[in-house]
Amino acid sequence: MNFRLAWRNIWRNKRRTLITTASVFTAVILAILMRSLQLGAYDRMIDNVVSFYTGHIQLHQAGYWEDQTIDNSFEPNDSIYTILQKTKEITGYVPRLESFALASAREMTKGVMVVGIEPEAESTVTRLKEKIVKGRYLTANENAAILSEGLAKYLRLGIGDTLVLLGQGYHGASAAGMYPINGIVKFPSPDLNQRMVYLPLKQAQQLYSADHRATSIVISIDQSKDASVVATELRSSFKGKPIQVMDWREMLPNLVQLIEVDNAGGIITSGILYMIIGFGIFGTILMMLTERTREFGILIAIGMKKMRLISIVTLEILMISGLGVLLGVVLGIPIVSYFHFNPIHISGEMAAAYERFGMEPVFPFSIAASLFYTQALVVLGITLVLAIYPWFRLRKLKTIDALKS
Repeated sequence: MNFRLAWRNIWRNKRRTLITTASVFTAVILAILMRSLQLGAYDRMIDNVVSFYTGHIQLHQAGYWEDQTIDNSFEPNDSIYTILQKTKEITGYVPRLESFALASAREMTKGVMVVGIEPEAESTVTRLKEKIVKGRYLTANENAAILSEGLAKYLRLGIGDTLVLLGQGYHGASAAGMYPINGIVKFPSPDLNQRMVYLPLKQAQQLYSADHRATSIVISIDQSKDASVVATELRSSFKGKPIQVMDWREMLPNLVQLIEVDNAGGIITSGILYMIIGFGIFGTILMMLTERTREFGILIAIGMKKMRLISIVTLEILMISGLGVLLGVVLGIPIVSYFHFNPIHISGEMAAAYERFGMEPVFPFSIAASLFYTQALVVLGITLVLAIYPWFRLRKLKTIDALKS
């Protein structure tokens, strides 16, 4: 009965109800779109760095991360691989041998990161094969290299040209080799695109005199957010062994800090939108109480309990705000879904600026369920807090004074 009375009451003044609903709807859909874009950008940033190179988790020799030299490499064995195979959340893993070298071609030289990989396993973890833009991918036993696009342009190298690498190998051994270029890969991250050289793992081990050794085992999992849980499980499995387990948050603290700072700004902006919602609802409450003071006095005079009257007014407020939230969510879902599957690509000078800061010039949107139910919960909370005012006002209402108004 109270529900029916409240529903009829809100449509007695259609203009007020529609204006309040529209203000709530606008703020909710703006909050959904803003947070969706923000969370989508975080996911893309993580995917660019984590899925394209570092992996979600890495295993190292204890002490390697603090002093990243090839002397801190280790020999992966069957016991390590057995533990990884038994961890159900892991979707793939690959050993790598990473070190620095001086790359040379004709008169051009540049410091580069040389990464020895198992080609097929690497592609399952980081999708490296999909990033080939010229030439072809590596095979496990050939003596060849693939270069990142920016590095190839700097050294003026193309498919079939020869790359010379000079460096220091395991325990001070000299490292020198010549490799024909099989392919060129392009990374969305400008930093990776300017310095990467990939060799088959056996060739890298031979170059650095590090037979059967690796500097890391790179691991991929289904969801980035589960990395810390899986890393904790692996630490327990490797307890007592000189193996260091790190998830992407530990390996990329600057990225984590950037996301946290930007997320704080997004929360503040969302707070401003919620303040707009709050003022809109409070304005409706004030108008409702002022316009209907005489009506409330009559209802109390003929015997309606104040608590029932308060519950009806509270229902009215919840209905108006709930209607705005419902419309915002219903319209927000298809909009966000469309831009999730069809992200906005930017070009020109703005795209170049994004690339200079190491970001892909794409605006993706997230479709996380929390985007939608969070709005309903926050607006419900705001409404319940604001409902304290009519409760206080009606509790103090004197019937005689109300009838005179």
